[in-house]
Amino acid sequence: MTEQTATRPLAVVTGASSGIGLELARRFAAEGFDLVVAADEPQIALAADALTAAGVAVRPVHADLATAEGVAELVDAVRATGRPVDALALNAGTAAGGPFVETPLEGDLATIALNVTGTVRLAKALVPAMVQRGAGRVLLTASTAALMPGPWYATYAASKSFVQSFGEALRHELAETGVTVTTLLPGPTDTQFFARAGMEQTPVGRGPKDDPADVADQAFDGMMAGTDKVEVKSLKSRLQTAAAAVLPDKAKAAMHAAFTKPLDGGRPDAPEG
Repeated sequence: MTEQTATRPLAVVTGASSGIGLELARRFAAEGFDLVVAADEPQIALAADALTAAGVAVRPVHADLATAEGVAELVDAVRATGRPVDALALNAGTAAGGPFVETPLEGDLATIALNVTGTVRLAKALVPAMVQRGAGRVLLTASTAALMPGPWYATYAASKSFVQSFGEALRHELAETGVTVTTLLPGPTDTQFFARAGMEQTPVGRGPKDDPADVADQAFDGMMAGTDKVEVKSLKSRLQTAAAAVLPDKAKAAMHAAFTKPLDGGRPDAPEG
C-alpha cells in the first residue's frame, strides 16, 4: 500500500458489476475513493479493471453475499486493506418475479437471503468499526417497491420494505455517532434486474426506466450529504412515492400489480440472479 493510497478514503460497494452498483463505484472512483467492490458474478473483475482507469486502487471480490461464506469473504477482503471504511454502499439485491403460489421456493428464499440477511450480516460486520471511529457514510439500496405491497414479486417488495425500515431505525440509533445512514429508493431503472428476476414480460419490465448513472449520482450526493433517504427525482418514481403516501394498502397493491403482473398471465423462465 502506497502512501498515496493510504491517504485516500475507502468505499465498499456491493452489487458493483453492473447497474446502480457499478455506477456508484464509478462515482466513488471519480471522487478519489479507493474501492472494494463485490458481486456474485465473475464480471466484477472486469468492472474493477475499468474502475482503476480513474487512478484509484480497486479490489474486486467475487462472492455470493446471500451466504454467510460470501459475506465473510468480503469482510475479510475489507479488513485485509488495513484501512477504515469511509463509505459503505450495500446495494446488492435480487428478486423472483411471478405468482407466489407457482414460483419455486428457492427463488423467494434467495431474495430474502441476499436482500435481507446479507444486508444485515454486512452491516453487523462493518458498521461497528465506523461507529468506533466516529465517522462514515452508509447507503442501503431499498426501492419505491418498499412503499407498497408488491404482487407478482411479493418477497422482493417485502424485502425492500425491511431494508427501508432497517435503514431508518439504524439511522436513529447512530444519530450521535458521526455515522450517517441513507436509504435509496429508486424506481424502475435500466439494469439487469428485470431479466434476472424473470420480469421482462411485464408492463414495468417493458416500460421506460431511469438511467442508472443518474440514480447513482443522486444516491452518492445524498449519501455524502448524510440525508436520511434519496427518492429518485424522476417523474415515474415521484408518482409512485406520492401514491404510496396517500393510498390505502389495498389500492396500493392493485396499482402496483398493474405494473408487475406478467403480460401472459404466467412467469417466463429466467435465472433467479
